[in-house]
Amino acid sequence: MAPIKRKSGGAVPDIRPQKKQRVPSTTLATPKEEPAFPRGGASVLTPLEHKQIQIQAKQDVLFEEITGKKVSRQSFGDEENEEGLLSTEDPKKIRKPRGKKTLRRRKDTNSGTVGERTVRIEGLSYKRLVPGSLVLGQVSQINRHDIALSLPNNLTGYVPLTSISDSITKRLEAIAMNEESSGDEEGDGQTNLAAVFSVGQYIRAYVISTEETSSGTRGKRHITLSLNPRQANAGLTKLDIIANSLIQAAVLNVEDHGLIMDLGLGDTVVRGFISSEELGEGLDLSTVQVGAVYLCLVLGKSPNGKTIKLSMDPCRIGDVGKGAYLTDAPTVDAFLPGTAVDLLVSEVTAFGIAGKVMGLLNVTADLIHSGAASSGKDLEERYVIGNKVKGRIICTFPTSEKKKLGVSLQDHLLCWREKTAGTASPTESPSPTELLPISSVVEKAMVVKVEPNLGLLVDIGVSGVRGFVHISRVSDSKIETLSESSGPYKLGSIHRARVIGYNAIDGLFVVSLEPKVINRQYLRLEDVKVGHVVKGYIEKLLINGDGVSGLIVNIGDGLSGLVPASHLSDIHLEHPERKFKEGNTVNARVLSTHPEKRQMRLTLKKALVNSDIEPWTNYSKLQAGMQAPGTLLSVLPSGAVVQFYGPVRAFLPISEMSEPFIKDPKEHFRSGQVVNVHIVSVDVEEKRMIVSCKDPSTFGPLQQEALRSIKLGDIVAGSVTEKTNDEIIVELGDSGLKATISVEHLTDGSASKSTSAAKRIRIGQTIKDLVVLNKQETKRLIRLSGKPNILKAAREGKLLTAFEDVKEGAEVVGYVNNITRTGVFVQFAGELSALLLKSYLPNEFTLRADFGMRRYQSVSAHVLSVDHEQRRFLLTMKPITDTNNGNVQSTITSSHDTLLSNPVDGVSSSIEDFTLGKSTKAKINSIKETQLNVQLADGVRGRIDVSAVFDTWDDIKDRKHPLRNFHPKQVLAVRILGMHDSRNHRFLPITHRTKAPVFELTAKRSDLIATDLDMLTLDKVKAGTSWMVYVNNIAGDCLWVNLSPNVRGRIRAMDVSDEASLLTDLPKNFPVGSALKANVLKVDVENNRLDLTARAGPSSSVTSLEDLSKGQVLPGRITKITDRQIIVQLSENISGPVHLVNMADDFSKANPWVYKKNQQIRVCIRDIDAPNTRFTLSTRPSQVLSSSLLVEDPDITSVTQLKVNDVRRGFIKTIGDKGLFISLSSSVTAFCRIGDLSDLYIKDWKSEFDVDQLVKGKIIGVDVPSGHVRMSLKQSHLDKDYWPPLTFNDMKVSQTVTGKIRKVEDFGVFVVVDNSANVSGLCHKSNLSDQASASPKKLYKEGDAVQAKILTINRDKRQISLGLKASYFEPLSEAEQSENEVLGSRDSDDEETEAMHGVMITTSHGNEHGVPNEEEMDIDQTRDMNSDLGMQQAESCDVPMDKDSTTTPSMPAGLSGLSTEGFDWSGGISAINDQGAESETDTESTAPKKKKRRKAEIKVDRTGDLDANGPQSIADFERHLLGQPNSSVLWLSYMAFQLEVGEVTRAREIAERALETIHIREEGEKLNIWVALLNLENTYGSKESLDDVFKRACQFNDSEEIHERMISIYIQSGQNQKADDLFQAAIKKYTQTPALYFNYATFLMTTLNEPERARGLLPRAMQALPSHAHLSLTSKFAQLEFNSVNGEAERGRTIFETLLSQWPKRLDLWNILLDLEIKLGDQEAVRRLFARVTGAGMNLKPRKAKYFFKRWLEYEERAGNENSRERVKAVAADYVKGQGKALGTP
Repeated sequence: MAPIKRKSGGAVPDIRPQKKQRVPSTTLATPKEEPAFPRGGASVLTPLEHKQIQIQAKQDVLFEEITGKKVSRQSFGDEENEEGLLSTEDPKKIRKPRGKKTLRRRKDTNSGTVGERTVRIEGLSYKRLVPGSLVLGQVSQINRHDIALSLPNNLTGYVPLTSISDSITKRLEAIAMNEESSGDEEGDGQTNLAAVFSVGQYIRAYVISTEETSSGTRGKRHITLSLNPRQANAGLTKLDIIANSLIQAAVLNVEDHGLIMDLGLGDTVVRGFISSEELGEGLDLSTVQVGAVYLCLVLGKSPNGKTIKLSMDPCRIGDVGKGAYLTDAPTVDAFLPGTAVDLLVSEVTAFGIAGKVMGLLNVTADLIHSGAASSGKDLEERYVIGNKVKGRIICTFPTSEKKKLGVSLQDHLLCWREKTAGTASPTESPSPTELLPISSVVEKAMVVKVEPNLGLLVDIGVSGVRGFVHISRVSDSKIETLSESSGPYKLGSIHRARVIGYNAIDGLFVVSLEPKVINRQYLRLEDVKVGHVVKGYIEKLLINGDGVSGLIVNIGDGLSGLVPASHLSDIHLEHPERKFKEGNTVNARVLSTHPEKRQMRLTLKKALVNSDIEPWTNYSKLQAGMQAPGTLLSVLPSGAVVQFYGPVRAFLPISEMSEPFIKDPKEHFRSGQVVNVHIVSVDVEEKRMIVSCKDPSTFGPLQQEALRSIKLGDIVAGSVTEKTNDEIIVELGDSGLKATISVEHLTDGSASKSTSAAKRIRIGQTIKDLVVLNKQETKRLIRLSGKPNILKAAREGKLLTAFEDVKEGAEVVGYVNNITRTGVFVQFAGELSALLLKSYLPNEFTLRADFGMRRYQSVSAHVLSVDHEQRRFLLTMKPITDTNNGNVQSTITSSHDTLLSNPVDGVSSSIEDFTLGKSTKAKINSIKETQLNVQLADGVRGRIDVSAVFDTWDDIKDRKHPLRNFHPKQVLAVRILGMHDSRNHRFLPITHRTKAPVFELTAKRSDLIATDLDMLTLDKVKAGTSWMVYVNNIAGDCLWVNLSPNVRGRIRAMDVSDEASLLTDLPKNFPVGSALKANVLKVDVENNRLDLTARAGPSSSVTSLEDLSKGQVLPGRITKITDRQIIVQLSENISGPVHLVNMADDFSKANPWVYKKNQQIRVCIRDIDAPNTRFTLSTRPSQVLSSSLLVEDPDITSVTQLKVNDVRRGFIKTIGDKGLFISLSSSVTAFCRIGDLSDLYIKDWKSEFDVDQLVKGKIIGVDVPSGHVRMSLKQSHLDKDYWPPLTFNDMKVSQTVTGKIRKVEDFGVFVVVDNSANVSGLCHKSNLSDQASASPKKLYKEGDAVQAKILTINRDKRQISLGLKASYFEPLSEAEQSENEVLGSRDSDDEETEAMHGVMITTSHGNEHGVPNEEEMDIDQTRDMNSDLGMQQAESCDVPMDKDSTTTPSMPAGLSGLSTEGFDWSGGISAINDQGAESETDTESTAPKKKKRRKAEIKVDRTGDLDANGPQSIADFERHLLGQPNSSVLWLSYMAFQLEVGEVTRAREIAERALETIHIREEGEKLNIWVALLNLENTYGSKESLDDVFKRACQFNDSEEIHERMISIYIQSGQNQKADDLFQAAIKKYTQTPALYFNYATFLMTTLNEPERARGLLPRAMQALPSHAHLSLTSKFAQLEFNSVNGEAERGRTIFETLLSQWPKRLDLWNILLDLEIKLGDQEAVRRLFARVTGAGMNLKPRKAKYFFKRWLEYEERAGNENSRERVKAVAADYVKGQGKALGTP
C-alpha cells in the first residue's frame, strides 16, 4: 500500500523519496511464488510492505493532530452513466480545475500521491461494461430469436440464439444444413426458447460486445451477451470449483435419475451432475431440454474429481443463512457473479459501501444494491465498519486497476427469488408489475431522495418498491442539477409520473416525469390496441419490382407499423407513390399486433378507418346477425376468406356473396376489397364463422317464418326471376323466398329434352307443381324438382323425406345421384339416399355402360333391406317375387348365416365348423405373388400366405416366383390358422370374425401333420437364427419380408445380397413374392421391429469399426453427395466417405454427381483410423474390381511412394494465403507455394484456382520424416519443350517484333509484344506511318495486331520506342530470302507453332553465313506477323502479269518483304517453280542455290486465284482473317473447314477466338458465331457443354434472341421435347413478346400435333400482354387454325367473327379472312364474306369499296360464272346509287 500524501494546506510535507509500490498478486500461486493463503497464519506481506503500512499509520495520526479531521477515504469516480441509475460520487466534492495549481494537484492525484483511496465505490454502467465482463442477469423477456436479460442498474442485454450453449448451436447448424435447399425461414422454430428458459430465472452472462448507434434524438445502446458455459465460466479451472460456489452449466444429457451437465471447462472429462431431487419445485426431468443453461450451486465433488455435484434448487441456492455462501477459495477466480459471499465492511458512504472478501478481494455496492433505495434508510445507520454482511456478487470490473467485484445486498438477490411488493411472504405477495403495469400513469409520485447530478427516487404507491427518475427524464427541458431543499423537485414534492419500465434485478421501476411522455398515447407495442384509430406519419415507402408494396407508418417514438399494398386505399391505385409521400400525416386503424415479433399491421382504407362500428377483435364477443366491414383476404372458387381485426376471420360462401347467382367469385370480387357482411353463424370454441354479403333486410322475420313453414315434399309454385345454363331461379309466392331448379329436374326425359324445356321457360313465367326436394335454413337454400314421377310420388305420399319413412318392401321413387362400378346411389328428398347394388338391377341393365342410367334420371325401386343402426337401406329393381318367392324379408341375407354351400372338403356343413387348427380342403381361386386366394365353400374365402406353403428351401423350385407351380381350381390340404383382415392386411385371431370372413390358412406339410399347431410370434424369433423369408413389399431403402403370416421383418437394401450388382435394381432382382434366406440381426418386441440380413459373407455382421479390415470390399448405400465426396452407409450405424481422390483410377473421371442418392455400390476399405473412429472408402476399379486396366493416377498411401521429379495429379484441397494444398490421395497432401504456381506473374492468383480443381504438377521436394511434400505447377517444370516468355532484357534495338495495340492516345500507340512477360513499348505518332499527317486514332484501335521495329531502348527507365512505318522493314538479299523461306517452310509444318505469336528476327543479326544464331532465334517461336500494315502493303501492290509468260518484270525493291511460312508481306505468294504444280514447301526445299548472284525471280501474284477459289488451307484462312477480322462468314467457313476434317476441338477454339477477335460493336457478327457454336455443341458436344455455351450466349447477347435461336436449333435437329421445354421456359421469362407465343403455338400445332395445348396459349398470352397487342396476336392464332393441318377452320372463323364484331372497321381483318377463305376454297363462304364487307352496314368509303368490288369481281372471273359476275356488278351499282343519294345527287 503506497503512502498517502496530504494536501498542502496545513499538512506536513513528506520529503522522503517514494519507493516503488508492489501490488499483491491475485492469481493462483505458482510453485516459485508465495502461496496466497499460507498455513499457520503467516503474513503474506513482505517486510517492505509492513514498513509502508507503519509509515502511513504514523502519517494519519500526525494529520489528525494537526487538522483535527479524519483522513478521507472517498475517491473520485468516473463520469456519470446516463442510462445507469445512480453514480457513487459525491457531487459536492467535484470541482472544475482552476489554474495550473489545480491541474498539477489533479495530476498528482492521478499518480497516486494525493489522498487516493484504495477502493473506489462504483456501480455498473454502460461505459464500465466492456467485452469480457461477467454480470448476473435475470430473464425478463423470451423472444423468438433471442432472450432479454435485466442487468444491474437498469441495463438490458440480449442473448442471441447461437450464444446459449454448444448443444443448441449444433442443433441449429443441423437444421440449417437439412433445410438449406428448401429455404425454409422457419427452420429455427424447432428450438423453442420458451421451453428452455423461464421469465425470472437468474443466469450469469458474458459480455460479447456493446454497440451504440444514433437513432433520432436518443442513442440506442445494444449489449450482446453469451450464456455459453465456456464463456460464462471464463477463468475457472477444475481447482476453482469448490462447495457453495455457483457455476454455470448446460444440460448435456437427460438421464433417468438426473442431468449430465457441461461446465465449459478446458477439461472435457469433468462433468456436472444434478440429481432429480435438486431440480427445485415445479421443475421435472421430462420438461428439461438438452442445451438449457442453469446457474447451479456446487455441492461437492466425487472422489475422483471428475463429477461435480450440483443443485439448481432456488431455495437451496438462496439459503445463505445455512451456509450457502463462499467463505474460502483457492484463488480469487472462484468468485464469479451469482456467488454469495461473506464480506467485511471497510467503508460506508452516502453513495454505497466498500468491503473485502477474505481480507484481500475488494468489493463494492452502489446506492441501489446496498439497499438504501428500497429501505429509505441511510447507509451509515444500516452498516457499521468492521461488521460482516452477506452479499451476492453481481458483476466484475475488468477495466479496474485492481481486481474488484460488484456485490448486491438486496434481499431478493440474496434469497435467489424475484422481487415482490409488500412485506408479506414472497409466495403471497404479487409482483410489482401486477400492481402497477408498465405504461401506467401515477397521479401522485413523491420524491424521497434526490441525487443532484443523477436523478430522483420516488414513491409511486407500491410498498417496498421505489421508482427512479433519471435527470434526463425529469422535465421536457434540460436540467443541469437537482436540489434536495429547493426547487420543484425537492424532497417531499409530489408530481405526476408515468412508469416506462421495470428492472427486476434492481427491484426498481423506471419512471419519467416528462409531460411529453405522460401525454403520449402509446409507449410500447403492447399498449397499442387492435382496432384503434391512430395518427402517424409515413416513414418509408417500400418499393419492389411491381412498384409500391407497402408503407411504414410511424405512430410514436419507436413504434412503426406496416401498411400492406392491399390496405393502401379502398380502390386499386396504379401509382401509389403519387399519393403517399414520406413525411405525410395519415390516419390509420390497427389491424393486428404481434409483440413477440415486434410487428404491427395497419390499414389506410377509409371504409375501415372511418367506420363507427366496433371492430371485431375477439370471437367471444360476436353473435349471429352482427354487421361490420371486412377485407377479402383471398377469393376462392367456393367463396372468400374475410379478414377483420387480430385473429378474427370468417368464410363467405359463394351462395352468400350476392342475391343473384354467381358462377365465378373472381369475376365480381378481388383480394383486398372491403365488403360489408353480417354474421350467419359463429363457433367460438372452434373459432369459425360464416358471414354473408346479402342484405339482411331482404330476409326478415316474414321470410324466416316462411322458410320454416316449408316442408320437404311440399308442392309449390314459383315465378322465374333468373336463368342460367344449369339452373333456374324462382321466387316462391309472396314470401320472397328464392329457390333453384336444376335443368335436369324439369322433365323425366333425356338431357336434351330437359334442355329444350329450359329454353322454353321465360323470365317472369310462373311454374306450378314443383316439389321441395331439399331445404337448408342456415344457407337459405331451397331446391325444387319438376319431374312428373317425383311429383306423382309426392302427391301419393311415396316420396321419402326422412329415414323413419323407409319400410322394407315399399315402392319408392327417387333420382340417380351417382353411379359407381358396384351400383347406383339413389337420392330422395333431403339428404336421404340409398344404394342400388349391381346384383339387384335387371339383368339387361348390367350389360350396359353405367347400367344404362344417367345422373338425375328418375328411378322407381323397392326397399330391399334397412339397417337402422347405420341408418342405411338398400334398393332392388328386380321383382320381389324373383328374389325369394315373394317374401321380402327372406331377400335380406343375414351376415350371420352359418350354413355352408358346396364345401370343398364335402364334410363341413356350417361355418362354425371352421375352428383354429382344423384340417380341411381349399380350392385355389387365384394366384398372387404373395398369397393363394382360395375358397372353403361358396362365399367362404381364405388365403394361404407364401410363407405358409413351403417347409424347406429345396421345396421352392422358382425362387423369384415361388407360387408359380400352383394353378387355379387346384385343391389343397390346408389347416386353419386364424382370420385375415383384408382391409388392413393383417393377421387376426380366429375369434375376430366379421360379416365376410377371410380365413388365414397354412399348407405346410409340417403344420398339417403336427398335433399342436404352434403359431410363430415375434417373441419366439431370436437374434442369430436363420429363416426363409418372402418379399412382401419393396421400399426405397429396404425390403419388407414375411417370416409367417403374422411376423414381418425388414432387410436393409445393403443387406439383401453380397453381390452389389444385384442391389442396383431391387424390384427386378428381388420381386415381390421372391424367397430369400435371412439371418436375424435384431429383435425389438416392444416396438414390434425385426431386422434381418440376407448376406452370407463376413460383412453381414458389420456393426462396429472393429468388424472392418483394410482392403475389405463391401456393398454400401449412398446417403449423401457433395462436390468433394460421397457418404456411403455400410450398416445401420456405420458410414464412411469416398473422397475425390478415391473415386476413380483416372482423376479426370472422378465426379461425385455421376452417383445418385440411395444407389447401391461396392466400396473398398482403404484406411482405418481406429483412435479417431474414422475410416475412408474407395471406389477405384483397381481396388474394388481388381481391374487390370491402366491406373492413370495411382493411390498413394505413404509419402515414401513419392520421388522428386515425379509428375502427379491431384485436387486442390485448400487455397491458403501462401499457396495451394493439393490432395494427391486421402492421406497425402502436397503444398505448392505461390512462386511455384506459374511461370508468369499472376496478380490475383487466388481467382485462377478453385477448390476441388484438378491440377497437374511435379514433385520438387519430399520430407519423409515430417510427411511434407512440395509441388510445382509451373509449365516449365512439366513441359520439356517449354520456352520462357520474352523479358525486357531480351529486347534489342532494330529487332522486329509482333504485338497488339494496348492503348491508343493522341501522341501515339502502346504495343504489347507477343509471347512476352507483358513487355510493352510506345510508338510515337511520328513513327506510325510514312504519311506525316497520320492520326493514331484513325489508323489503329485497341486489340489490332501489328508488326513493329524496336528503335531505341532506355534500360534505366525500362522504356522501349517502337516504329510501325513500312519503310522500316527493308527487303532482304536473295540468299537471306532463300534462307528465311527454308526456315518458314519448316515452321509451316508445325500447326502449334503456326498458332503462336513471336518475334521476327532478321538476318542482320545472323552469323557470317546469314543464318541466325540459336540464341537469337528459335524456329518454334517464328510465325506470321499479323499486322494491318502488311495487309495494306499487299492490297497496294499491283504486279503486272503477262498471259503468255510465267515471269514478269522484276518487282520494285521497295515492295520486297520478308517471307515467312510462304507468305510474302509485299502481297505475293512465295516463289513457285516454273511448272507451278509442286507445293510451296517442296519448291522451296528443292530449289538449287545459285552461287552467282543474279536478279530475283519475279513472284507470281496468286491473290486473285485465292479470292476466286476461296481459302483452301489453314494458312489461307489465317491470311484472309488478317484483312477481315470482323467477318463472321469467314470465321464460320474456317469452322466448317475444320469440321470437314473431323477437328471438332479446333472448330471450338476457332469459334472462341472469333468471339474474342470480332469487335464489340459488331453485334450481328458475334451473334452469328454464337449461333454456330450452339449448333456445333448441339451436334458434337455434351449436354453440359451445350448448357455452358447457352448460358454464356445469353449473358453476352440478347437473351431472348438466343432462346429463339436455340429453339430453332432443337427443332431443326429433331429434338422436339427439348424445344418444347425451352419454349416453356422462354414463355415464363419473356411474357411481353407476342411473337414468342405465336411461334410456340405454331410449333405445338404443326410439329408436335398438339392443337389443344396450342390453343391454350392464347388466353395465357391475353393475360400477360398489353391490350394493344391482343388484336394482332388473336388474328395470328386464327390464321393458324386455317393454315395448320391440325387446325380447325371453323374455330378460326369463330375467332375472326369475334374480332370483327369488336373492330368492324378494321379492313385488314376482312382482307386476311378473305385470303384464308379463298385459299380454303369454299365459294359460298367467300361470296358471303364479300357481301358482308361491301354491304350497307359497313359504310365504306368509295375508294375502299372500289377495292373490294374489284377484288370480288376478279375472284368471280376466276372461280365464278357469268351470273355471279353480273351479281357483283349489280351490287356495285347499288352501292353507287346509295352513295349518290347520300350526297343528294339524282
